[in-house]
Amino acid sequence: MNIKNNFRILYTRVINSIAFLPAIIAICFLILSIIMLEIDLSSFGTKLKSGTGWLQLKDASTARSIASTIAAALLSLTVFSFTMVMVVLNQAASQMSNRVLTSMIQNRFQQIVLGYYIGTIVYALAILTTIRDTSDSITIPSLSVYLLIVLTVIAVFLFIYFLDYVTKTVKYETVIERIERKTLTAISNTFKNEVAEYTMSQSKGIPIAVPYSGYFQGLNTDSLLKTTIENDLIIHFCYKRSSFLLDNTILMNVISKKPMTKEVVDKIIGTIDLYNGQPIELNADYGCMQLSEVAIKALSPGINDPATAVLSLNALTNVLASRLYSKLPEVYTDKENMPRIYCPSSGFREIFKTCIIPIWNYGKNDQFIQEAMLNAIALLKQRDIKNSYHDLFDKLQFKINELKEKNKL
Repeated sequence: MNIKNNFRILYTRVINSIAFLPAIIAICFLILSIIMLEIDLSSFGTKLKSGTGWLQLKDASTARSIASTIAAALLSLTVFSFTMVMVVLNQAASQMSNRVLTSMIQNRFQQIVLGYYIGTIVYALAILTTIRDTSDSITIPSLSVYLLIVLTVIAVFLFIYFLDYVTKTVKYETVIERIERKTLTAISNTFKNEVAEYTMSQSKGIPIAVPYSGYFQGLNTDSLLKTTIENDLIIHFCYKRSSFLLDNTILMNVISKKPMTKEVVDKIIGTIDLYNGQPIELNADYGCMQLSEVAIKALSPGINDPATAVLSLNALTNVLASRLYSKLPEVYTDKENMPRIYCPSSGFREIFKTCIIPIWNYGKNDQFIQEAMLNAIALLKQRDIKNSYHDLFDKLQFKINELKEKNKL
């Protein structure tokens, strides 16, 4: 795998990390402390402090005590906040699914709050290191200290709101809504309306295998298209996105009119994203599977919460309604409209069987699930104006009604 592809994967992991945004905010606060110290010691700052008596701190020990006390208090607040987040993540993993942790870790608001706490601590420590014992109160960075007090007051109010926010974050409906929203966004950004089926040439090509095991997350389409055009290639992928592959598994066949060099093969492999995880932003199928998994987990004997399963099923119905006539692009063409890349993708029928049928099989004896499933099918049939999937809906609807009649007896 080339350096560019490694960097792209590393970049994706870094920006989705829980520590990324707090680190950026902490750096911004460090820069702010430097700016405030420069203002404090500038002619403007000394003139402002000398002309306004209440802006001056009379001795360095007072300023040092304020900064050290605030740093220690905010450190405790940060530890408590991080602990709350970890407890929430653990509760979500045990009661819903490990897969929902990604969307919770990537929650920007809690990252901003934690970053604000850490940044304020960094600011306080930076100010603390510059306070020197002196007889001249003008040289004490009182403006920086007063700003630190203001930042601390804001941090206290943020903490109060953070408590309320975190308690709401772990609620089933909040997690389900977040997954639903991210999945719908992924569909609108990456999926296209279905077009006529196109079958690329099945001529025997040069097989290219993956160098190591992992999930086939996707490809850098622009870079791969450029490589195919420059070398007059046609690439046929054997697996759809989200497929798990072992090392040395043949992922694609490359049709070439001339022998390919190792450099070209490396370029092709370098455009493939192969790593673990289920990023909904790259593939909305992950969102559908997570909603299905939440519903199944809620129906398990240990949880036994059919109402949550119904919430997840309704969210999944809304997502599937957006997927009726849309799917990921399968064929990528060059500027002359010549097909260059074929990558299979899952359609509505496949994702329906993968996500809806397991929920039904697991909770078919529950009356809540029966009614919710009938309602979901009715809504999807109403949305299916082309009657493309009525056979699929009718088959499941018949099973539900048959089971309901049997239970009545």
